[in-house]
Amino acid sequence: MATNFDVVMTTIVNNTDDVQSINQTISNEQQHQQQQQQMMNRYKILFNIPARKILIAILFFLTILISLILLGIILYYVIVNRSDRLQRPKIDKNHHHNNVEINSILDAYSKYYPQLTRLYTIGYSNRNNSIKVLEISDQPGVHEPGEAEIKLVGNIHGNEVVGRELLLHLIDHLLSTYHSNSTIKSLVDNTRIHIAPTINPDGYENAIEGDCMSTIGRYNANGKDLNRNFPDQFVNNVENKQQEIETINIMQWLKQYPFVLSASLHGGALVVNYPFDNNKAMIKNETKCPDDDVFRYLSLLYSKNHPYMYDNDGRCIDSCDNQLDYFSHGITNGAKWYPVAGGMQDWNYIHTNCFELTIEVGCKKYPFSNELESYWQQHQNSLLTLINSTYIGVHGFVNDNHGQSIDMAIISVDGIDKNITTYKTGDYWRLLTPGHQYRITASKSGYNSQTLTIYIHYSRQLNFTLNQL
Repeated sequence: MATNFDVVMTTIVNNTDDVQSINQTISNEQQHQQQQQQMMNRYKILFNIPARKILIAILFFLTILISLILLGIILYYVIVNRSDRLQRPKIDKNHHHNNVEINSILDAYSKYYPQLTRLYTIGYSNRNNSIKVLEISDQPGVHEPGEAEIKLVGNIHGNEVVGRELLLHLIDHLLSTYHSNSTIKSLVDNTRIHIAPTINPDGYENAIEGDCMSTIGRYNANGKDLNRNFPDQFVNNVENKQQEIETINIMQWLKQYPFVLSASLHGGALVVNYPFDNNKAMIKNETKCPDDDVFRYLSLLYSKNHPYMYDNDGRCIDSCDNQLDYFSHGITNGAKWYPVAGGMQDWNYIHTNCFELTIEVGCKKYPFSNELESYWQQHQNSLLTLINSTYIGVHGFVNDNHGQSIDMAIISVDGIDKNITTYKTGDYWRLLTPGHQYRITASKSGYNSQTLTIYIHYSRQLNFTLNQL
């Protein structure tokens, strides 16, 4: 039987359990309230003072995002959709372009391809016609140290017009295929190309379409033959005693840029002509320049890449009088063909670092327009090959022992009586015939000279370091 004590104890124990249960419940509620308070504190932290910073960051991000979207729309309009505003220039293959049209075409290409071209003027003719040049380069307007420069000119005789059209076609080909043809891209990326379609615009204005062999339009506005007007090493006469404005423009142009190679396009025959153009006696006799081997090599490169200039020994298929000239393999020494005093190619070679070829592109001087397309087909590969040959030989830099560029340092080659000089950035390009060994010296007053021997398979870089005395 339970005693009163047992009952009391049981009651106390039960009450104690109830108290513990109540305490546990209170503790759980307190923990829950603490968790809720922590959550509320987190929300306060999120939505109170730091929330302003978060809001500012979000607004800043949205501003940048909207700006990028707007920039993309603008770039799309300017670049991708530019064809709606500016049509890609094209050359009419069966049309003679007059002086106004040529300037307009050059301007159109320079505007459509601003990242690859620069249009500039080297001067004006007697009649105030501009003589324009289109530069083609991956960095137009800039001489990239180590990069060779070439010029191609046409129409020094105003009635020899095919060269004008060939150079327009060349411009179009280089620019329109730059992004799709890796060979053309490499050519443009590694060579600074200057193209002057006409350097005698006044003479052209007097020429007559269909004229095959006459001299109508040959001369400038003063009646001077510009290819007889340059200072000459052998002969000073009435033709070159005083230089015409067009001649002065060309001479100054050559002094401004470090041209390595040049081609002057003529008409009236089918042959590549190289220096020298004359001799002291002014007689028809082969007169070799010191770099005769180099000029023959370059000339043969051109003729061999023409469909029949090399194989047909320069005989034209567009002959005017059926009296076909004969040139072995389509090339000739100038004086061997006939002597010319005051010629442009000899002046290039004697007074600058530039080696120029005179290229006669066909027997008809001013063919009818429906014949023009065939000339481009014939000369395209030859012109591209010539541009690609700008680096044959040796090229490099001349620096002092502190790594500073030396300009006007002399580059001489044993056995060749023709020196060239470095450009202001210390770079040089010396055209030499591949497949030979050469002993080359770099020198300048105030420095010890340096001589190196090198074998050239095709093109080699050769740098010099000169110690200052």
